[in-house]
Amino acid sequence: MSGFIDEVPIQIRAGHGGAGSVHFHKEKFVEFGGPDGGDGGKGGDVIFVAEGRMMTLENYLPDRLYAAEDGGPGLGQNRNGKNGEDLLLKVPIGTQIIDAVTMELIYDFSHDGETFTIAKGGRGGKGNTFFKTSVQQAPRYSQPGEEGDSFSLRLELKLLADIGIVGLPNAGKSTLLAKITHAHPKIAGYAFTTLSPNLGVVHRHEDLFRYTVADIPGIIEGASKGVGLGISFLKHIERVQGILFLFDGGNLQLEEELDMLRSELGNYNESLLHKKYLIVINKMDIWDNDPSFTEEIQKKYSNLGEIVCISADKENNLEYLLERIDKVFFPEKAKLVYENT
Repeated sequence: MSGFIDEVPIQIRAGHGGAGSVHFHKEKFVEFGGPDGGDGGKGGDVIFVAEGRMMTLENYLPDRLYAAEDGGPGLGQNRNGKNGEDLLLKVPIGTQIIDAVTMELIYDFSHDGETFTIAKGGRGGKGNTFFKTSVQQAPRYSQPGEEGDSFSLRLELKLLADIGIVGLPNAGKSTLLAKITHAHPKIAGYAFTTLSPNLGVVHRHEDLFRYTVADIPGIIEGASKGVGLGISFLKHIERVQGILFLFDGGNLQLEEELDMLRSELGNYNESLLHKKYLIVINKMDIWDNDPSFTEEIQKKYSNLGEIVCISADKENNLEYLLERIDKVFFPEKAKLVYENT
């Protein structure tokens, strides 16, 4: 996900309404001619639209003004001004619109195609025709158009993933994501390969149901206070249904590492400690997939939670992991599938 941008301040302005016209037509036997000034056009609205294919806010320049078209002025012969075009601003699903002054949440996008009108265009002013009365036959005034709404905003993106993969650097998170989805994250044999979140979709049981998985950069101690890269991306797992804690089986210090990861998540947002989770130990090919050693590890750490051993790179035990994800995180969907197979 090159150019991954998940926060950006912008300015928005709806279109101003067009001014009404002061105009008179030539009419025989009518003093000064009759008023025929048309109304100004309405200013365009600013509308945000959630776009499922977008994954980042990189299209938006910080502090740039995004303005809808102004309404056109009224014209003679009772011709109204043209309405201004609405401005459609596309954002990824999961984008939050925040008032940059009060920091209050204005809107949160959760569905593809969802729309929200953030700023209404100003009404066009009335032309002098509107003000003609039996007393005032030839009004020489009209209304100016109204100003459109304007706001200073922050756009913040929180990926809408169902499952988050959390682990230390180089635990194999990106490899696992690549093996169980069609995502293509950068993979290399050194720490902090992942510099931005990656998102992939898992298709289960001939696509009877699917879910999204997010792989965030490796978390190290102090991440919740800004150490490493973790704090920049922890928000992308705030809305997940469950967490896969992934560990390197070749350098296993499970209790200490799990305690550290959960501590960092809790320091960032305590609600993350109440998410369902599975413990996944990667790189079981290091012990040649020895069933007795695998059982020994699972027994030793059974007090920490359910443990699944895999080798993402060699694709060992991945189907079993997916079955456990089905049943632990999506029990209702899994029940329908597994009861009929």
